[in-house]
Amino acid sequence: MASDPQPQLDFAHVLYVDLVGYSKLLMEQQFSLIRELTEIVQGTTTYQKARPGEDIIVLPTGDGMALAFFGSPTAPAECAVEITMVAQQRPHVSLRMGIHSGPVYHVSDINANLNISGGGINIAQRVMDCGDDGHILVSRTVADVLEKKKTKSSKEREKREIGRASCRKRV
Repeated sequence: MASDPQPQLDFAHVLYVDLVGYSKLLMEQQFSLIRELTEIVQGTTTYQKARPGEDIIVLPTGDGMALAFFGSPTAPAECAVEITMVAQQRPHVSLRMGIHSGPVYHVSDINANLNISGGGINIAQRVMDCGDDGHILVSRTVADVLEKKKTKSSKEREKREIGRASCRKRV
């Protein structure tokens, strides 16, 4: 048996999505909900911008999916909000989501499909497990990044507004 190459270590921003109450449903209902969740996720702008295998790896989890984004640390939160906006219009779609950023290995699964493993995805699942229907929970790591991003965006917006105000005064 040939030796496998060393797995590639990377940093992923993971959104873990779970259909609440999935295991209590009939198999036909489960299939229908998974298909609907897939359509919702594929319809998001965040998902559509990502290049499969490069910017994103999507893994089925049986009762949901994990989306590992490589690049923007805000992509999972943006995607979660987009998913929630659509899901709120479909009361039969009950979701909980968890987000974490952390190290992952790029690995092949038993069928030689692209997969990831490691703390990044494991902790995202644990964060999600703490939530209930309608919750989007984030780890402290992600909360810190989002807060800094919000603060930076607020400062940039403030500078633009000050710049516009000063332009108005000159005119």
